[in-house]
Amino acid sequence: MKTTAVISYLFTAVTAFAAALSAQPATSSVAPVGATLVLKAGQPGPVINPNIYGQFAEHLGHCIYGGIWVGENSPIPNTRGIRSDVVAALRELHIPNVRWPGGCFADEYHWRDGIGPREQRPRMINTTWGGVVEDNSFGTHEFMDFCEQIGTRPYVCGNVGSGSVREMMEWVEYLTSGADSPLANLRRKNGRDQPWKVSLMAIGNESWGCGGNMRPEYYADVFRRYNTFVKNYPGNDIYRVAGGSSGDDMNWTNVLMAMAGKQMNGLSLHYYTLPTRDWKKKGSATEFDEAAWFATLRHTLRMDELVTQHAAIMDKYDPEKRVGLVVDEWGDWYDVEPGTNPGFLYQQNTLRDAIVAGLNLHIFQKHADRVFGANIAQMVNVLQSMILTDGPKMTVTPTYWVFEMYKVHQGATSLPIELTTPDYVLGEGKIPAVSAAASRDTAGKVHLSLVNTDPNRSIAVTCQLEGVVAKAVTGRVLTATDMNAHNTFDAPNAVQPVPFTGATLANSTLTVALPAKSVVVLEL
Repeated sequence: MKTTAVISYLFTAVTAFAAALSAQPATSSVAPVGATLVLKAGQPGPVINPNIYGQFAEHLGHCIYGGIWVGENSPIPNTRGIRSDVVAALRELHIPNVRWPGGCFADEYHWRDGIGPREQRPRMINTTWGGVVEDNSFGTHEFMDFCEQIGTRPYVCGNVGSGSVREMMEWVEYLTSGADSPLANLRRKNGRDQPWKVSLMAIGNESWGCGGNMRPEYYADVFRRYNTFVKNYPGNDIYRVAGGSSGDDMNWTNVLMAMAGKQMNGLSLHYYTLPTRDWKKKGSATEFDEAAWFATLRHTLRMDELVTQHAAIMDKYDPEKRVGLVVDEWGDWYDVEPGTNPGFLYQQNTLRDAIVAGLNLHIFQKHADRVFGANIAQMVNVLQSMILTDGPKMTVTPTYWVFEMYKVHQGATSLPIELTTPDYVLGEGKIPAVSAAASRDTAGKVHLSLVNTDPNRSIAVTCQLEGVVAKAVTGRVLTATDMNAHNTFDAPNAVQPVPFTGATLANSTLTVALPAKSVVVLEL
């Protein structure tokens, strides 16, 4: 992405921008600046894998219990114990997959504890997250029911850290085999006659840390062994994801690709955005100044660098790009909300998080030739979540709305763009002010998503359209007056998309009045 300032614009573009800007709510008194963009619709790129929009639900805090699962006897409306309001909200996102049961929890989870009559299931201590009692009332059957209710695919994370090869092999058989066998018949006894489809499976989680503190050479051999016994039963083909690197550990990726690249389908990458880059004091989710806003966005943009570097290593061993990069943990990580359990990782979600989501999704789409999928952490009540709940109360977050607006990109063909953007400058630091991505869906509609990282200045974006004749443009915008604007149970609609009238068409030129600190999605 180029970051050179644009010195002048066409007179018509400036006139259109001024007229369009007057139709939008004012978010800044600072004079607007400009960016230029060329959208090359006649030169289509790779298809954007819908799995980039994956979600993550771990047995952590109130993600599962209270967030997704309330039990069949709860006064909160539910279907077989799963919250109806959460299901309805998640269905709107067209979620491609949900990663479960962890996370670090996955490597202490033993699947047999979560099947059969709930009153007979053994209890355990969740030693990783809060030391609370896990009663295993939400297990395999409940998770698969949840996936079917929201219309998504399960992404099952197997226990390598404290589990056995046999345990993982038998879980796969229990889930996916239609044979007349002891494990398939046990599934039938527990209420599910036909096997489920499980097309995604992780062979362990963070094996360099909470999943076993392994060296890459050792984990490569462990992966090869466990992977051997993850069987494809008739009618089910599993995409196997090896546990990959944390952030910039390039050696892990190099060793895994060299020693096990031929056995894997995907390789994971985990990277979290911390405003301070200090795990002991990460910063508040809601009480922050512009310096923290800027630092958060600057650190989240490192994702592009990390994906590029890991992809380059993968290219060395896999030039055909057979192995997909799966960023199955990403998102903002702040200090927990005051008064909450530190082990529950509950944090609010503001307009800043919406901007972070938009930037990361653009990065994944930019690398659509290598990035197979990504899973934001996490779905409900944990870290950068889609939904917050409190008993019967529920609200969606600004991040939820970015996923809802961007779902038009899922499965669409990426379209190359050339973007020249001014910088957003704060002190001695600077980042690109505008981020963008474009795609064409199967119906032929072109969608352009834009993010303005600058919280103070509107930006006039002049877009030259090549290879497409646009007759009309519509869109929506997500923004707010304050940087820390967020939804609460008392004010659930404080941050939500509204119709966008700041885009105009003149022949092959699209002009967009992009408000400060905003996410905009346009349909041509």
